[in-house]
Amino acid sequence: MAGTEGKEPLAGLVVIDLGQIYAAPYATLLLALGGATVIKVEPVHGEHLRVRGQVGGPRYAFANLHSNKNFVTLNLKDDRGKDLLKQLVAKADVLVENYRPGVMERLGVGADVLRAINPRLVYAQSSGFGRSGPYREYPAMDLSVQAISGVLGVTGFPDGPPVKSGPAICDFFGGIHLYGGILTALYRRERTGGGAVVEISMHEAVYASMMSNLGHFFSSGVDGFRSGNRHGGYSVVPYNVYAAKDGHVGIICESDGHWRKLLEVMGRHDLVDDPRYAQTKDRVAHIDAIDELVGDWVGTLGKEDVFAKLRDVGVPVAPVQTLSEVTTDPHHYARGMLQDIEHPELGTVTVPHSPILLEDVGRKKPRPSGALGQDNEQVYGDWLGLDRTTLDEFAAAGVI
Repeated sequence: MAGTEGKEPLAGLVVIDLGQIYAAPYATLLLALGGATVIKVEPVHGEHLRVRGQVGGPRYAFANLHSNKNFVTLNLKDDRGKDLLKQLVAKADVLVENYRPGVMERLGVGADVLRAINPRLVYAQSSGFGRSGPYREYPAMDLSVQAISGVLGVTGFPDGPPVKSGPAICDFFGGIHLYGGILTALYRRERTGGGAVVEISMHEAVYASMMSNLGHFFSSGVDGFRSGNRHGGYSVVPYNVYAAKDGHVGIICESDGHWRKLLEVMGRHDLVDDPRYAQTKDRVAHIDAIDELVGDWVGTLGKEDVFAKLRDVGVPVAPVQTLSEVTTDPHHYARGMLQDIEHPELGTVTVPHSPILLEDVGRKKPRPSGALGQDNEQVYGDWLGLDRTTLDEFAAAGVI
């Protein structure tokens, strides 16, 4: 099957992907782009994100998350379907799923059953809250995990309600950690020969992202605060998004040196030795005055002008870009992170490559996501060895 050629770091690895929506499919996308052979196993009607594609936008999300994969269908509520999964697992290295805990066990194909068939199997599972603990049975989607994890509570402006993060950070933090957990288990397998059960909780995966907010809470005891576009720990000033003539710009002065360079560019040499702003602790105490000072200066310029002036002296700065600007960003294209490919259903689409770059491998053009069950014959027939008659019978019975 495709995905085992060349010098890709994960070439030869076979992954059974039962993932749905975002978290597990992103982990398996990283595996596929690393050279693994990923067999995307969907219910006969398609996984949730593919079905959502009737609306429009999810079709593009599905295409973005399923490059370089092989697509089969399988009814796991049918004993013949369960047997087919067991045959796949017997020849695989990794199985990935993100059903609610207990679903695979109730189907009779949980980790214990599958690892008895293949003791070298890495069984990797992502869920909202993990396979144990008092929240185990809670239903979980990105928004609900953002709410209960604290992310929603620390996002927004001080005088407003909690606001969700724009991106689905809990889903994708879960997917990133799932990928890392799989590779950790495979590394151990290389030394011991044994497989593992890897579990990732979205609830746990996102916790460390609030480090600035947590630091402020532990040091001050202040709870329930939201900092808007200011630093979540109120320990870096200026740190904000400022309005220019034609858009917005994010500016951060992480050090005293950054602050002095900003003052020089602003032409405020009179403030370089001002004791009110000399050190971080002083600037934090005068955060409102500094934001007004910087905001007034930015407001006299275009966002690209601010960007150029501060970038040239090494102050961390960037214009706020729209999605149309991000998806045509020349830096992404120069590095091969974004690539345009021809999709059989969607025409020309922009898809991401893996952020993990091995320089001697580079980033090859991804294969587009496939139609529902398009690789059934190749996987079940050529790879597992089922004959034509059996395949036809299974298709007629709704097994595949």
